[in-house]
Amino acid sequence: MTKVRIGLLFGGRSGEHEVSIKSAKAIATALGTGQNHDKYEILPFYIQKDGRWLGGDIPQQVLHTGKPLTESKTIQENSPQSQMNYWQFPAQFGEVDVWFPVLHGPNGEDGTIQGLLTLMQLPYVGSGVLGSALGMDKIAMKMAFAQAGIPQVKYKAVTRAQIWSNPCVFPKLCDEIEAELGYPCFVKPANLGSSVGIAKVRSRSELEAALDNAASYDRRIIIEAGVIAREVECAVLGNDQPQASVVGEITFSSDFYDYETKYTEGLADLVIPANLPAEITQKIQKMAVAAFAAVDAAGLSRVDFFYVEATGEVLINEINTLPGFTATSMYPLLWQHSGVAFTELVDRLVQLALERHSTVER
Repeated sequence: MTKVRIGLLFGGRSGEHEVSIKSAKAIATALGTGQNHDKYEILPFYIQKDGRWLGGDIPQQVLHTGKPLTESKTIQENSPQSQMNYWQFPAQFGEVDVWFPVLHGPNGEDGTIQGLLTLMQLPYVGSGVLGSALGMDKIAMKMAFAQAGIPQVKYKAVTRAQIWSNPCVFPKLCDEIEAELGYPCFVKPANLGSSVGIAKVRSRSELEAALDNAASYDRRIIIEAGVIAREVECAVLGNDQPQASVVGEITFSSDFYDYETKYTEGLADLVIPANLPAEITQKIQKMAVAAFAAVDAAGLSRVDFFYVEATGEVLINEINTLPGFTATSMYPLLWQHSGVAFTELVDRLVQLALERHSTVER
């Protein structure tokens, strides 16, 4: 039987470069295990932090070590080869049958790489351009959720131009935020993942500093009202008839689920399945599928919620169309507890990519 050649695309130009390598390493192992070994051949492609694409032995080396390419291994900045690598792809590029992008954050799950893969007219795992773009931009995402009637926390969208404006405009902006949302509230760059640039603020001085900091990351910023709630997550798998997994909960002792808490071992615990009333679990699962449809996602997504235990409310936080994918990440763990093993999960994602491509082509 001829093996399907999987173009495993990882690394990328974002702050989640290292997380991408870990996810890709886990996926490569799963694609090479058991029945998957007989079905698939892996062709790894590594995108350096500066945007150069590399094939051949170097991506294998990065997967093996689990670490980014050291500078000594990179191509000299001003060499002819350096300039070509921004627009010329590695030799094995044309051998790929299905792409498996494992690129977290900007330039990876925001619709940019999906647009390139769409132009190649080859199937790829995950959401298309629209679903990826909506899933990445927190402001556009919340507008889509609002249109779909999915309950969420109060929020306000602002721009870098408003924040870095003249001394008369900025204080008025802060007045509006205080009046509409109050304290505590969360200030977030609209287009970053992994809690980068996010701050919880409780005073005017903290708000001003957080807005300035968020504006250094993105030209679009979102401020969300704080809520006392449990943080729960649900995984979605499928295309036009998606399914929801069991619900998991994140518990932590820090003030909020920031970057350090998220990626430092021992600072957060995953409880799967979450100890929730049956009707709340069902409500979360139904809302997760609705959120998946609202942004036109495909293949996979992890949907995050706030469960306000005091009132019984469930409020959507966000959708992540390309969540972390290591063996200890929430998305595959949720499916493992739903009866779908890691090796089966990656196989189903490849099959969903093929299915969606054949449907779009018709």
